[in-house]
Amino acid sequence: MTVTTMGAGTDLPLESSARRHLALLLPSLPVDRLRRLGLEGPVLLWQGIGPRRAVVACDGVAGIRPGQALGDARAVAPEAQALEADPAADALFLRDLGLWCLRFTPLVATRGADALLLDIAGAAHLAGGEAALMARATAGLARLGVQARGVVADAAAAALALARGGRDGLVVAPGGDREAVAALPLSALPIDPDTVAALSRLGLRRVADLHRQPRGPLSRRFGAALLRALDEASGLLDTPITPLRPPPVFEVSREFLEPIATRAGIDAVMPLLLDALCARLTAQSQGARRLVLRAHRVDGGVQEIAIGTSLASRDPAHLARLFRDRLDALEPGHGFERMGLAAAVTEPLTGLQSGFAGAGAAARQEELARLFDRLAQRTQLWRLAPRPSHWPEREAMRVAATAAVTVPEGWPRAMRPVRLLRRPREVSAMALLPDAPPQLLRIGNQALRVRAAEGPERLEPEWWRDPPGRQARDYYRVELATGARLWVCRLGFGAEARWFIHGHL
Repeated sequence: MTVTTMGAGTDLPLESSARRHLALLLPSLPVDRLRRLGLEGPVLLWQGIGPRRAVVACDGVAGIRPGQALGDARAVAPEAQALEADPAADALFLRDLGLWCLRFTPLVATRGADALLLDIAGAAHLAGGEAALMARATAGLARLGVQARGVVADAAAAALALARGGRDGLVVAPGGDREAVAALPLSALPIDPDTVAALSRLGLRRVADLHRQPRGPLSRRFGAALLRALDEASGLLDTPITPLRPPPVFEVSREFLEPIATRAGIDAVMPLLLDALCARLTAQSQGARRLVLRAHRVDGGVQEIAIGTSLASRDPAHLARLFRDRLDALEPGHGFERMGLAAAVTEPLTGLQSGFAGAGAAARQEELARLFDRLAQRTQLWRLAPRPSHWPEREAMRVAATAAVTVPEGWPRAMRPVRLLRRPREVSAMALLPDAPPQLLRIGNQALRVRAAEGPERLEPEWWRDPPGRQARDYYRVELATGARLWVCRLGFGAEARWFIHGHL
């Protein structure tokens, strides 16, 4: 990254200012998050805005801009994957990146949906200066697969405005914020687009144009928010930020004067670790969802055992029962010199009611969760939940066994199979008319007569998910002479039609 220093007519060193902020703008955060999950190829992210679907982010697609209608964008780039944006997941990812930035300074805040603000006053010298700290931060984010633009200035709002204005690697000298932002377009300030358009019609297109205007008329016509945004970006007003607070660390450990190499020794240590960890969880009103035991051998090797719980728990006896069968996997060798236990995933857990009305339901839920926990140590547990889709293989999804599932109201559109085949089986069929139900099915070497049939039920592709050109499906509910009831699908018409068994009714 090329670092540029913008002077302000002063010979003071950069670290002399009482206020110094680094703004990190993450312009492609939603796409970067999906790329980290393995998404490849051109992608469009859309979001429902009123009755229309609009593009909010894109990557690898030329000729498409945010705000464009999704249908128009799909016409320009039919090969691109169209995915619904997930602002909540993006916000969590931004927070995680902010927590990662705590290695540079203890004061880090998120701003909007795509920016981080770091108060680096008094911390830059630890990294070799402001430019070096900025370079380390952007390079570290790049290694995480996140694109970032960085700017250092006195005011956080000035640094962020410069980053939104396209500057990258800029270090503004102390006292130089007003001069640095003067050439920026007004769209770089946090003001709404309608105000920017109204100011443009008056010939006010850059921050310097506002600097030259009387403040009274601007305030009366456009409100105090415009002047506040201008003063914050110019360094005249402080921008309030709420620093991120790292989550508490729930981890305990024991070191041994003599290495332990027997199961009896391990069993003696586990209650001590669990009691200490659960005490910390109780003090913070938290419960563990995932625990990791780390055993450090005298030869330097580290072994890990992890368990998970269906519901948050801080019951030492229950957690010890989950660990009991897993401890056989430990291989002490010449012995363990240290053992540590950490709650890798926690959730808020307040006290459970133990008496009067309502206690029975909570107790039954906790007992069921403990049963799930014990079974989960031996097999995978899950349940099905409905998903908004009319494509059969997308109508349900796996969720945790204890997850709350919203049951849809009303009758289904049509009967669905009790067993849906993961891979539909292709068969041969005979029908009297192109659109008529099949009269005969040939499955392998067997020719089976159809005794009764209903359909067709036409299912069209989901254009916002499926690639262009995907065929519609016609489904028939058929009953064979043998009594078997099948859900049969037809693709195409006439001689080119293909038939599949997709489920059992």
